[in-house]
Amino acid sequence: MSPPADLYRELPGVDELLRDRVLAALIAENGQSAVADACRAVLARLRGQIAGGSLDSRNLSLAISGIQAAVEAELRRSLDYSLRPVINATGVILHTNLGRAPLAASALDHIRETAGTYATLEFDLGAGERGKRDVHVDRLFRTLLSDEAVELRSAGAGVNTIVVNNNAAAVLLALNTLADGGEVIVSRGELVEIGGSFRIPDVMSKSGAVLREVGTTNRTRISDYERAISDRTKLLLRVHRSNFEITGFTEQPGVSELVVLAEKHKLPLMEDLGSGALFDLRNVGIDREPTILESLRAGVHVVTYSGDKLLGGPQAGIISGREGLVKRMRGNSLFRALRVDKLTYAALEATLLAYVKKDYEAVPALSMMQASQAQISDRANAVLASCPDKSLRGRQTQLALLDGESLIGGGSAPSAALPTTLIAITSSSLSASELATRLRAANPPVIARVEDERVLLDLRTVLPGQDEVLARVLSQVLA
Repeated sequence: MSPPADLYRELPGVDELLRDRVLAALIAENGQSAVADACRAVLARLRGQIAGGSLDSRNLSLAISGIQAAVEAELRRSLDYSLRPVINATGVILHTNLGRAPLAASALDHIRETAGTYATLEFDLGAGERGKRDVHVDRLFRTLLSDEAVELRSAGAGVNTIVVNNNAAAVLLALNTLADGGEVIVSRGELVEIGGSFRIPDVMSKSGAVLREVGTTNRTRISDYERAISDRTKLLLRVHRSNFEITGFTEQPGVSELVVLAEKHKLPLMEDLGSGALFDLRNVGIDREPTILESLRAGVHVVTYSGDKLLGGPQAGIISGREGLVKRMRGNSLFRALRVDKLTYAALEATLLAYVKKDYEAVPALSMMQASQAQISDRANAVLASCPDKSLRGRQTQLALLDGESLIGGGSAPSAALPTTLIAITSSSLSASELATRLRAANPPVIARVEDERVLLDLRTVLPGQDEVLARVLSQVLA
């Protein structure tokens, strides 16, 4: 049964609302266009409720009596930022959906001091003429990625580095520069798909290179690569399985074997490390995650990796390798299309300086990885103790501390887990899903895990300065 037409006629028009004295202040502050859009949104919502049968004449009158407040709320919502800070209590350090690595305080300071003014992005102060934007980070990468072994491998030329907007772009630029129109040999077990359905074969196709698969999903030998090499071969590619593992009956050539093969046939060897670590994760108990320096020492010609994963900096795709090869990429017209701006260089330069100083605690992602379970347990106890509403521990809502595991995330070290202490929340009146929804609706939103009908909070990924805020949110949401 369709709703009576007279209900629609009770709704005021947009022009009528805009003449309302209560809304005049909103128009003066935000402009007539924005307020008119808010009026239209509120009226459209009321029409939808009438059409759905959820508003009768009495309830519609109540809604109309408060329409000015509804318009103001809609206006505030429409003019608010949708990109908002949240408290990451998931325990996933490099959470892709939450922006991966949070930036170091020094990176934020450097962005702030260079973003609001003019800066030496492409200006050489000494020469008084145009310079190159690469220099701001290339000098630091040279410090971090050069030693005797690398110098020997590169015939004394050292390592050059360029930066583009993400690792997929880095792979695209490298393949297009080194193998456009030729074949690139890669193991079938390394044809990975990263987040958002981006696949290595698709990136390769866009680069103009031709994929030459060798081996099988679980076993590829060095002889498979050698048999596939022909006069059409331009590049050997090794892709690090950063977001999955193959176990059981497996075989994969080591980097050293591929280096020997590449040198034998005078071919460049490229390794897509994906995450890319400058910090040795064995220091926090995580094995089998190669560092960038280890790949270059082994003789890999070109390494591509991300800036916002294990490096702990801004989103970026980074290419480090032999001078002649990187120079060719810098000269590729694609490089200009994929290059980054001064904000990325500022954040990356500050992050790299922390590495040069060996101040790993200054990089939030590395600090989180290095935190011990005892430290996290102490913080969790302090959060519970500082909740002002002691009824949280009453009969309806229970909070307890449990042993658990944190994850690196971001497609890095997929099987690695760090021991942690979790705050577990259960309620007899609300489901775990409803509790998690309430936490997300808080200000600031708190993002948690839900497992076994419990909401789990892991303080490893909660920034230390957010502990008091988290306690306040818990008290408000769960009381």
